[in-house]
Amino acid sequence: MIRRPGAVLALLTGLNLLNYLDRLVVSAVLPKLQEELSLSNFQGGLLATVFLVGYFLTSPIFGSLGDRLPRKGLIAAGVLVWSLATMGSGIVAGIWSLLLARALVGIGEASYATLAPTVIDDVTPADRKGRALAVFFIATPVGAALGYLVGGFVEARWGWRSAFFVAGGPGVALAATCLLIAEPKRKLATEKADIIRDVKKLAQVDLYRKGVLGYCAYTAAIGAFSYWAPKFLYERYGLALATANFRFGLITVVAGAVGTIIGGRWADRATMPAASTSEGETGREGEPEALRARQADADRLRVNKLLRICAIGSLVGGPLAAGAFLSPGPNAFFVLVFFAIVFLFLTTSPINAVVLQAVPTELRASAMALTIFSIHIFGDLWSPPLVGLLADHLPIQVAMMTLPLAIGLSAWLWWPRTATATA
Repeated sequence: MIRRPGAVLALLTGLNLLNYLDRLVVSAVLPKLQEELSLSNFQGGLLATVFLVGYFLTSPIFGSLGDRLPRKGLIAAGVLVWSLATMGSGIVAGIWSLLLARALVGIGEASYATLAPTVIDDVTPADRKGRALAVFFIATPVGAALGYLVGGFVEARWGWRSAFFVAGGPGVALAATCLLIAEPKRKLATEKADIIRDVKKLAQVDLYRKGVLGYCAYTAAIGAFSYWAPKFLYERYGLALATANFRFGLITVVAGAVGTIIGGRWADRATMPAASTSEGETGREGEPEALRARQADADRLRVNKLLRICAIGSLVGGPLAAGAFLSPGPNAFFVLVFFAIVFLFLTTSPINAVVLQAVPTELRASAMALTIFSIHIFGDLWSPPLVGLLADHLPIQVAMMTLPLAIGLSAWLWWPRTATATA
């Protein structure tokens, strides 16, 4: 059995890396895939949308099950389903079979993405949760970059179909290892599963609402950005697809890792005083109401500090992204986009900590599931096909310039106001 927190984190982080590799490999081969299957930019964007339909429609179900049942079986099943479906994407004959395969990838990833962070949060000491989540979510830029690098490398040598076989194979081999995780004891939801009731409870938490609304705008921008970046470089600057994937992938892995690590450490340092205060007072007797009030104040302060980090990342990253899209040449683009990604990925650990720490313990899996549902239905469910539709009728540079606007909106939504800064 896998019992040590570090070992659990290592396993789940490795699988999260494969999660994002399988998700983004389609972007790396998209131009060649479009050419062979005769797909428009709008249809190419729909491949991202149908993935997210499967993802967000099933995430609340997995979240509700995860609050009531052992999670490792659900996680293992999710890894197996998304990996087999990724391999299936390589044998499709047309748009409809490809859409079905990408939808199944979304269903499998929904189980994993909903439940894995809650297991990590359970096994990690309080003063290291930010760093642990940063390690787990560092797989987002690394896995995405590997999607570009592996997809571009394999496509250039053996074709775009082989890229899906290479991407999906490791997950099939590793899925069963999740069954070896020794889950920690936790408070389970005792009421009968009721998704609507849980959603109503979560919607009443103002800081949770604030975090998710900003996350929706952020995800709309990041989802379309990552999906169309290789095609943008291929079309705008005339780079070879393999070159575009390699350079953008390399920048994504380095800049994304730097931003994620800085964001995780910043989150731990910013929230340490509030955490220490609340933990130090729990032993007093005779004043339970006062203790609960102090704990609530400390929790709100901690979550607001996390939201401020998210806002700063978007506030700086948005203009840098706009500058990258307006760059006259690829070298200027790569310099600006490096720093844009660093600042945008500052938010990765803090925003997921907001989701987990702003809600009651027994609703964390449901909170993560509702977050996934929300950020995709109101975020990157529609942004890739929208950018694709614009690119069918306008220069792709103009289409991409809509994304910094969404990043700016996320900064405005996340910035703490006086009304929510205190209890």
